[in-house]
Amino acid sequence: MLNFLIYVENYRGFYNILLVEDNPADVELTMEAFSRCQSSVNMTVMPSGIEALNHLHKDDEELPDLILLDLNLPGWDGKSFLKEIKQDSRLRKIPVIILSTSNSNNDVEESYSLNANCYITKPLDVHLFFEKIRCIEAFWLNTVALPSTV
Repeated sequence: MLNFLIYVENYRGFYNILLVEDNPADVELTMEAFSRCQSSVNMTVMPSGIEALNHLHKDDEELPDLILLDLNLPGWDGKSFLKEIKQDSRLRKIPVIILSTSNSNNDVEESYSLNANCYITKPLDVHLFFEKIRCIEAFWLNTVALPSTV
């Protein structure tokens, strides 16, 4: 487990984000992109769906405000993780953003059928990736009202 705290003065406070991603380069890129945002983000990174689920089930862990989920994970894939948390009454209200390299219609359709809140395809261009993260911040952290996770 890797914890990464990005602090920027923000009237809305901290946002806890769980990033479920096994690729170290994508983890680093995502953390760099969020460091450029205006919102205060405490990011916890889990490299697999099983580890992420175990983390969410710990009684002493604060639940995340938002989950960024890759679909292509070792062992237990992102769809299995998504299905599991959306069936859990304590976890189902946490918005889940699929952040995947896959642009397959099947992956998109199945993710939404498993109650993903949105599906974003990771662009290969770093600048476009940073723009997608800015859009996530603008909408999910600065526009919508997130459910309480305490």
